[in-house]
Amino acid sequence: MNTFGLSQQPFYLSIVATTRNDNHGGDLLKRTQAFIDSVHHQATRVNLRVELIIVEWNPPADKPLLKDVLKTEYKGSTVTTRIIVVPAEVHNSYNFAKSLAMYQMTAKNVGIRRAEGEFVLCTNIDILFSDGCFDRLAKKNLKQGSYYRTNRCDVPKDVMDISDFNNQLAYCEKNIIRRMGKTRRQEAISAPSFFFKFPNVMAIMNSLLVWVWKLTHPGQFAHFTMDTVACGDFTLMHCDDWMKIDGYVELDMYSIHIDSMGLWSACALGMKQDIFPYYSSIYHIDHEDGWESDDVIKTIKFLSNKPSLDYSIVYRAGMKMVSSGTNWGLNKEDWGWANEKFDEYVFEV
Repeated sequence: MNTFGLSQQPFYLSIVATTRNDNHGGDLLKRTQAFIDSVHHQATRVNLRVELIIVEWNPPADKPLLKDVLKTEYKGSTVTTRIIVVPAEVHNSYNFAKSLAMYQMTAKNVGIRRAEGEFVLCTNIDILFSDGCFDRLAKKNLKQGSYYRTNRCDVPKDVMDISDFNNQLAYCEKNIIRRMGKTRRQEAISAPSFFFKFPNVMAIMNSLLVWVWKLTHPGQFAHFTMDTVACGDFTLMHCDDWMKIDGYVELDMYSIHIDSMGLWSACALGMKQDIFPYYSSIYHIDHEDGWESDDVIKTIKFLSNKPSLDYSIVYRAGMKMVSSGTNWGLNKEDWGWANEKFDEYVFEV
């Protein structure tokens, strides 16, 4: 470990994300830098002690490491940045290493197992955090036994051409392409947006629907209220709760739906869902080359050479797991390569 100004102050929050210097989706370094800038700006603004962990999985041999191409030091910041490098030798131990350049959820597990914060947020490197999101985090009233979600709002990649962060946020607010996720106290309702102008009425309807569902499905969790949409971009819980669910399930497969499996684990083991208000959302910088493309043919091509899960299997297995109150039981004790010593670079003011 190379350490630059490491202090002993405790972290309230660890933020974990993973990437590699391969330009996946285009402008990858630019998106990653915008993400890092966002974390430093917001955490410092609300005076929140944050540990930012970037797991650099399987770095390309012909490209420089992230520590050499990203800005990681910020004057007066309350954030410590840690870059953990998982070498190609580890990646190549997987069966589908040639068709999958990264095992995203296993990489995040590497960060979870090494996080020092009281709470751990798993997210991605193309996210900008709203003021509302960090204002919520700054209250420091998160609870063990709950898992937290928030809406993801996709915004044009042009936001990266704006240098001032406050102007970036203003642009995001005015240029939302789509909003993804459920709404607090309205999780079970699917209705035209017009009806959401009456939140109290909708909350009553939501409670009624959940009550009816629980009455007709005794002993089962009201799974239709679980907010799995884009949950890989924002899943937050206490560090001990991450340990309780054994992190993300580590499969030799593409990451699709593995993030949702983490929520099924949390629900099965009795944790409660808490969705941040709509104004506490995160902004996702839109990019190409992913399974969420609006062009379905592109999505099919993207997934064609990647072994991946179908959500119907996850759902069936998840419901069985919830009914028995058990976890998946698929990870080894050393999940997240807990016993492995990786190169690590720590940056702090």
